[in-house]
Amino acid sequence: MARKIRKKRKVLIKRMRKHLLILVSVFSVGFLAVIGAVIYYNVVEGDKYSQKVLSQKGYESISVPFKRGDIYDRNGSILATSTKVYNLVIEPKNIIEFEDKKEATIKALNKYFNISDKEINEYLADEQSQYKVIRKKLTFDEVRAYQTDLRDGNISNVVGIRLEDEYQRLYPNNELACHLLGFVVSGNEGIGGIEGSYNSFLNGQNGRTYSFLGEDYNLQRTVEQATDGYSLVTTIDSEAQRIVQNKCEEFMGEMGAKNMSVLVMNPKNCEILALYNSHQYNPNNAYSLDSTKYQFEEDGEISDEQFEAIKKSLSDEEAVEHLNDVWRNFVISDSFEPGSTYKTFTVSGAIEDGVITGDETFYCDGVQHVADWDIKCHNVYGHGMLTVPQALEYSCNDALMQIASLEGATIFDKYQVLFGFGQKTNIDVSGEAGEQDLYSMVYHQDTLNPVELATSSFGQGVTVTMMQLGTAFCSVVNGGYYYQPHVVKQVLDSDGNLVENYDKILVRRTISQETSDQMKQILKEVVEEGTGKKAIVEGYEIGGKTGTAEKLPRGNGKYILSFIGFAPVSDPEVVIYCVVDEPGAEDQASSAAGTLLFNKIAEELLPYMNIYRTGDATPSDADAMDEIATPVFEGNAPDISVAGSTPEQNAQPASPTDSGH
Repeated sequence: MARKIRKKRKVLIKRMRKHLLILVSVFSVGFLAVIGAVIYYNVVEGDKYSQKVLSQKGYESISVPFKRGDIYDRNGSILATSTKVYNLVIEPKNIIEFEDKKEATIKALNKYFNISDKEINEYLADEQSQYKVIRKKLTFDEVRAYQTDLRDGNISNVVGIRLEDEYQRLYPNNELACHLLGFVVSGNEGIGGIEGSYNSFLNGQNGRTYSFLGEDYNLQRTVEQATDGYSLVTTIDSEAQRIVQNKCEEFMGEMGAKNMSVLVMNPKNCEILALYNSHQYNPNNAYSLDSTKYQFEEDGEISDEQFEAIKKSLSDEEAVEHLNDVWRNFVISDSFEPGSTYKTFTVSGAIEDGVITGDETFYCDGVQHVADWDIKCHNVYGHGMLTVPQALEYSCNDALMQIASLEGATIFDKYQVLFGFGQKTNIDVSGEAGEQDLYSMVYHQDTLNPVELATSSFGQGVTVTMMQLGTAFCSVVNGGYYYQPHVVKQVLDSDGNLVENYDKILVRRTISQETSDQMKQILKEVVEEGTGKKAIVEGYEIGGKTGTAEKLPRGNGKYILSFIGFAPVSDPEVVIYCVVDEPGAEDQASSAAGTLLFNKIAEELLPYMNIYRTGDATPSDADAMDEIATPVFEGNAPDISVAGSTPEQNAQPASPTDSGH
């Protein structure tokens, strides 16, 4: 009996072992299958499935753009800013691989961004692409609905869509102060003006967002914050700039000209309050050829259809060449013969160096014989006996040549250098020529032969920029202080804290306070009694000087008319310099275009600036002097009559005319 029991137990144990072995074998096979699957999906298909998972979780390194700094006017109004926009990006590869989410993704693109199925399918045709920008520079209003529904959980089963932040440069006032501001191209690269000169200040540093899976397979994110650029507070007064622009546009409509440029400065520190050039452009769309239309209208107006045909015919190089003419800042970059505004500096230097006291008299008979040349006054009959103030009032070339002869080349050039002619002003806006080029634009001591000295005394033969002459003139009326002109007052960080402050920079003294006071009174008489009468604004004490210069080649009848004035005479608060290149008048030289433009601007600008009426001068066209243009040289001009020019540029037509008033 016991034997039977043991036998049955052995059979049972044997069966259990067999079942256990089978069970272990099954579990082993299953375990090996799991291990194999893990190895397969992690090693063989790992990249594929990781991309699927991580694409949903935003695994990548994404650039976080910085915000370029703002540019403000002196009163805190925004002249240039950067607004956030969004680029819509899709990942065709991930959208295709997640077939169950493809339909929802396409519907989201339809609904929120109005993209058709056809267009989406064209993008998805690039099946291996992980990055396609399908919409650029979307505004917040255009993406708000999508962002809101995504945040609130109202969007599901969507894959491979994201919005990338970007900043777009915006100029709220469009063309206003465009030549001072410049513009920005892709890559946050400033071109021209403040944008170019202060590019490194305005730009910041991009940040970056890094997303990755940790050891526990949880998505982790590290953010390197972007560093925003510095903002700039400028010396520009938006309203003053607007007044200048409006008055110039009115004057252009009335008289017309090749170009009108205006520079408004504070003589106490040489801050630039306004700067204007005709033929402006919109920095929001600086590459638009629409701003070049005037360049094709030299022989008369053209229709819109004709202009469109011209634009299409231009090569890229030709288009940029025409645009460069629009972008060019005449006030800073272009040199020209100033004419009689230069007499201000001839007389200032002679008084300061004791060559004259201002009480002398000079006789004008209409011509001076210098070396082998007869050089005329614009009054061919002569002004007769003139005092020094009268020499400027009547803008007498003859008297000025006599004063310059008393100075001699050494003293004359000494004051040219002190007043900054032939040198950089170092204005903090791009476009100023180099020292070597500027030096050659003026006759210096070693080249101031008698003829060159004579013509330079009244502003022919010497060439200047508006910025040079405007800055020098400020020193004449502010007590003799030559300050470096500037456009930027302050640099602020992204939180508005002061980083740098640019106060007035005194470069040197030009003349004494006594000479400055004497010159202010003489220049006041020029306006009230002389050639500047048309500049008078009722109730204001204004001083200034007219200028008329013949352009090369001599005798072509083309002139640059100018007037530089200041107010009030007792304590100057503003200098306004107006230059009209080839005014649209039958007799350009006698058009008084620069003086009339000054008057238009000053009538509105002086009250805006709260400059009080302290004078009793009354405008009167009846007795205002309009000088008749006459040749400077009796007969033909010398082969070279302008510093830095060539004989070809000086070549004369048959009937020369010129003026120095």
